[in-house]
Amino acid sequence: METPASLFNKFRTVVGTGLITWFVLQSYLLNDFGFSWKIATTDAGVTNLLLAGACLLISNNLRYYQPEKGRSVFILVLCLVLSLFWLIACKWLLPQLIPDPAYKAFLIQSLPIRFSISFLIIGCMAMLSALRYMLKDQKANENRQLAAETLARDAELYKLRQQLQPHFLFNSLNSISALIGFKPDEARKMIHQLSDFLRGTLKEEQQWVPLQHELQHLQLYLDIEKVRFGHRLSTVLRHNDAADAMLIPPMLLQPLVENAIKFGLYDTIGDVTISLDALVVDRALQITISNPYDPETASPNRGTGFGLSGVKRRLYLLFARHDLIEIETKNNLFSITLKIPQSLTEQNQILQTNT
Repeated sequence: METPASLFNKFRTVVGTGLITWFVLQSYLLNDFGFSWKIATTDAGVTNLLLAGACLLISNNLRYYQPEKGRSVFILVLCLVLSLFWLIACKWLLPQLIPDPAYKAFLIQSLPIRFSISFLIIGCMAMLSALRYMLKDQKANENRQLAAETLARDAELYKLRQQLQPHFLFNSLNSISALIGFKPDEARKMIHQLSDFLRGTLKEEQQWVPLQHELQHLQLYLDIEKVRFGHRLSTVLRHNDAADAMLIPPMLLQPLVENAIKFGLYDTIGDVTISLDALVVDRALQITISNPYDPETASPNRGTGFGLSGVKRRLYLLFARHDLIEIETKNNLFSITLKIPQSLTEQNQILQTNT
């Protein structure tokens, strides 16, 4: 949709061109009726000047007062009244400027035609003005609606991020409580790691961060979990420089890794390896998180909980797409794949912030 400024420029061009064209045509017609060019141009100049004033008046009136839908009769009556006043002004002023008897007789005879033409021109002006201001108001309403939707989306994103912190904090505190009795050193270590993790969470204010930054923060979480589960848990993070430079919403991976650890360890016996693979595919960041599971004792979909639902909701709010998460179970391996589209504008913004 065109901007109000461009619409106004086109509107002004159309009106100006129309009045100039009618001035030339009217002068030619009056000269063709036998009047001198002086009389013809005077008549055309005065009538068109008054007509321009009437058009300006109705345009400004519709700017500050637009009738409700279905009340176009108001505009019709206004055009009739303005045409009538225009006709009276022309009938009084033109004989004062052109005291020619033949012209006065011609003026009286041409009043009905003049009235019809003025009503047509003023009516066209009214319709164009009403359309212009309607489009302007529509654009303003769309901008207000977009701003309201953006505020609501940002508020929901903030709420989702805030929900992650107590969700993870409660699990960590329970683990610390369990370690205090028989492994106090491990409990103290976990408290320090938890402190570092939460401190990094509080500093996270950007909507987008490089993957490298997100993985560094995720490593703090993994260190805490390794204190909880000991030798049973091992993790593998595979990524390259191209993927590290890609952008990702902060705290997006932690709930998914938490689910992978929880259901990978609880539903299997022995050591468990949680893997994360990040690469660039078709200019989008693709991240796959995998954990083992036992199909005889576990249902992979049971591990989707708050973590996956929260991530799905965040991605939909950011991209308005439902196809950015894929779940696959194959060879006793449960995998979640995320696709994060990249924006060049946001990429430059982050790079400028980092530098």
